[in-house]
Amino acid sequence: MQLVTPKSILVVLLLATVLAMSGCVYRANISQGNIVEEEDLDQVEVGMTRNQIRFLLGTPMIDDPFHMNRWDYVYYVKIGRNDASAKRWISILFDDDKVSEIRRNQELSPAL
Repeated sequence: MQLVTPKSILVVLLLATVLAMSGCVYRANISQGNIVEEEDLDQVEVGMTRNQIRFLLGTPMIDDPFHMNRWDYVYYVKIGRNDASAKRWISILFDDDKVSEIRRNQELSPAL
């Protein structure tokens, strides 16, 4: 009686190959949020209307119903398994539907 057959060797090699390949899973690049160009952001001024901001920067990533007077533009890029390589968070605050404050380059979570 033979314990090691060519068929069992083939099965073991196939299982070993599958296990080795499972660690090599491709991770797609992830891009989330609004890409806000610096030249567009430089045009934002205190006193502008919501429509003017939407025209310049686009629809905000976060339009929080609990903070109606704040729009947040968040953007990050994650390459493969690495941490985010580019992060940006900008908040536009409104008072009577006019820009009252512009907060640039706020800190995003390092875990991104």
